Amino acid sequence: METRRFLLCAVGSLAAIVLQTASVPVHAQAQTLVALTGHAASAEEGPMEGVVVSAKKDGATISISVVTDAQGRFAFPAARLEPGQYTLKARAAGYELDGSRAADIVTGQEAKVEIKLKRVKNLSAHLTNGEWLTSMPGADEQKRFLLNCTGCHTLERIMKSTYDSDGFLQVIQRMSLYYPGSTPLKPQRLAGSATRDVERGGEGRKTAEWLASVNLSQEPTWTFPLKTQPRLTGKSTHVIITEYDLPNPLIQPHDVMLDREGNVWYSDFGQMFLGRMDPNTGKVTQYPIPVVKPGWPEGTLDLEFDKDDNPWVGVMYQSAIARFDKKTQKFRIWQTPREWDTDGGQLGHLAIEGTNIDNKVWIKNSDVGNIYRLDLVSNQMENLGNFKDPKTGKRIGTYGIHSDQQNNAYLLDFSAGNIVKIDARTKNATVYQTPTPDSRPRRGRVDRDGRLWFGEYQGNAIGMFDPKTEHMTEWKVPTPWSAPYDALLDRNGDAWTGSMLTDSVARLNIKSGQYTEYMLPRPTNIRRVYVDDSKSPGTLWVGSNHGASIVKVEPLD
Repeated sequence: METRRFLLCAVGSLAAIVLQTASVPVHAQAQTLVALTGHAASAEEGPMEGVVVSAKKDGATISISVVTDAQGRFAFPAARLEPGQYTLKARAAGYELDGSRAADIVTGQEAKVEIKLKRVKNLSAHLTNGEWLTSMPGADEQKRFLLNCTGCHTLERIMKSTYDSDGFLQVIQRMSLYYPGSTPLKPQRLAGSATRDVERGGEGRKTAEWLASVNLSQEPTWTFPLKTQPRLTGKSTHVIITEYDLPNPLIQPHDVMLDREGNVWYSDFGQMFLGRMDPNTGKVTQYPIPVVKPGWPEGTLDLEFDKDDNPWVGVMYQSAIARFDKKTQKFRIWQTPREWDTDGGQLGHLAIEGTNIDNKVWIKNSDVGNIYRLDLVSNQMENLGNFKDPKTGKRIGTYGIHSDQQNNAYLLDFSAGNIVKIDARTKNATVYQTPTPDSRPRRGRVDRDGRLWFGEYQGNAIGMFDPKTEHMTEWKVPTPWSAPYDALLDRNGDAWTGSMLTDSVARLNIKSGQYTEYMLPRPTNIRRVYVDDSKSPGTLWVGSNHGASIVKVEPLD
């Protein structure tokens, strides 16, 4: 199979992309036609591998990205670009396009373009959160505090601030009063007496003093060098990435999943909507969720599908969960019983994988960590209370809650490094420790064999617990500070995770233990990961929680 691609050659201090014809294999599922081709290099490096090149049709909401190979070449399959004028962008650590570039796509013809890359003048504006953590001085124990900040904003905001230690103490206190789905575009204050533990074990004054030593409170610029991660190479360049813009910049697609018909659904972390997107057209429909606790923050988190293919969501500080009936297009709401409810009541996570066994839904209340079970026959909630770590006596700080086919529940202890299994019949809990202490497991999934897969947010790993052997396995993600939020295993033997800090996703071959990472076209704050594994390799879907978009990642081998 042959195609035509382009090469990037050095011209003076710039890197100019010049057309070059080459006979090379196309890593694109037997697609024989290309619509747009090119080649990339710099004066310092020569041909540049791992440059993410994006094309977006003028006026469209969908963009397509490919990645340059070892010779700096790239090609867009014709099937992905319809006729029209396209704006081109590129992402490469430390480089940027020299001016805007456009290409005209005509049916049956291969477009040829020439673009230039230049060294960025302001590297700080291009760093990922992970690169900030790699660059700044300090011990890992100090830097881990900042893992609590990226849920709402980038670390760039902190690093470019001029707060002294007293100012940071006030900021930390103020941040404890905001809803976790807040962003600079839409901050939401908590209600009543509710507060959040944003320090998570930090030492107030010491943390504030360290932050003031690495920001711009003492110098006009940073006294330490800014570091970037190397561009990805090899198999990591064999990918097509599609990004769908959502119609409102305030939309936060926290969880993204596909139903059986292939429709894309998302939960909105900062608004009372459940969203559905047509992956062919990008058309979005939003279904308003009733507000049942006026005056409290609005937004949803966990998204699940039941055996009837109806979506469920956790409605956070509304202290409720909701099921959407796709036939009637109406919501059914279950609220925390009034006598149990508090100002900080937060039902963000639920588990329904085994609900068909006993008609019971597992729910987690983040306020004091109580675990509920909702009986769908009586519509009554049962409070199992919270659970303790038998070794330390500390309360299990449950984040994700997941169930297996027998409707046993797993709690992921985000405050330490524990996995807790609750027997559905006896309600007895057994606590297991992750190999990495204080790994802070966050969210995951139970696979077809009953094994629990989970992201270790502080352990920088994908973890797996096998209840048959009661053994845990960890696979460390290669890129530092990836901080996996979620993890799952697909039917092809690949485990997947995404990062809130590195703008990348990772795919693990569990047989070889080898990771393949894929860089995304722009800053992408990833939470839930979902894989359509109907084909091999699987296709990953994630939400850009701060970018109001949905991203599809298609590995080509």
